[in-house]
Amino acid sequence: MVPNRHGRYRFLAGAILPALALYAVFVLSPYAQAFYLSLTDWTGVSGQVQFVGLDNFTRLTGDPLFLAALRNNGLMLVVVPAVTIALGLLLAVLVTFGGRRGSAIRGASSYQTAYFFPQLLSLPIIALLWQFVYHPNDGLLNGLLRAVGLGGLARTWLGDPHLALWAVMAVLVWSSVGFYMVLFAAAMAAIPTEIIEAAVLDGAGRLTTLWRIVLPLLRDTVQVAFVYLGVLALDGFAVVQVMTAGPGGPDNATEVMGLGLYRNAFTYSKFGYAAAMGVALFFLTLTLAVLAMRAGRRERVELA
Repeated sequence: MVPNRHGRYRFLAGAILPALALYAVFVLSPYAQAFYLSLTDWTGVSGQVQFVGLDNFTRLTGDPLFLAALRNNGLMLVVVPAVTIALGLLLAVLVTFGGRRGSAIRGASSYQTAYFFPQLLSLPIIALLWQFVYHPNDGLLNGLLRAVGLGGLARTWLGDPHLALWAVMAVLVWSSVGFYMVLFAAAMAAIPTEIIEAAVLDGAGRLTTLWRIVLPLLRDTVQVAFVYLGVLALDGFAVVQVMTAGPGGPDNATEVMGLGLYRNAFTYSKFGYAAAMGVALFFLTLTLAVLAMRAGRRERVELA
């Protein structure tokens, strides 16, 4: 008996349409509202909304706080993914191939659990803990420097405009590197042992095997890590909000786009202007993801 094609289509539509409706209401609709509000002067409480077109985006190009935030997020976008991925790969290599004859070290799972621990804490909790670590008088970092005779290196880490942003980025790296170490270690463990053994039989040393075989096979995983870390670097709101004076200080040294968005919306009641910031941040994030994906696809095509 030939199945009823129309009945099958009705069944598929009944299964898919409710999910699509929920996605449209709770995901697409907020995006559409944000895009619309970015073209208005809505204050968040008034029932009257005046359409201002692209005025909010024009103001962004001349807003010194937004431009400072853009520079800081740009620096974070360069530093945080690069350092986190490099440290994650290094730790994953040491755990996975640091034993005898290139095998996993003893207690590898314990090391992974220890490094993964920061992922169990939320970013505000991590920021609060590190705020105490960076305290200029009673902080753990300066206390440790003084204890080992390096008191001359003690600084007001979050009070120095030249160091504050680097201190914030160090926290982002510390909180993320354990997760990506576990991610890279899992990807390395999934590489067929036959490939590694063939390289060893051909006379390849440990470093050559890692550089020529293991790392190229991790390209897709590294690409995904870069996108997620790029999104984290373009945000940074929670850590800056909790850790820094102002927040965003000193002298706007730690100003980020997410903080400016929050301040304009909930402090100054400029929801239309804040929505414009959100739209700009959305397109920056989208551009980052698209460029990363296209770069990865181009590399695969060239290798093929």
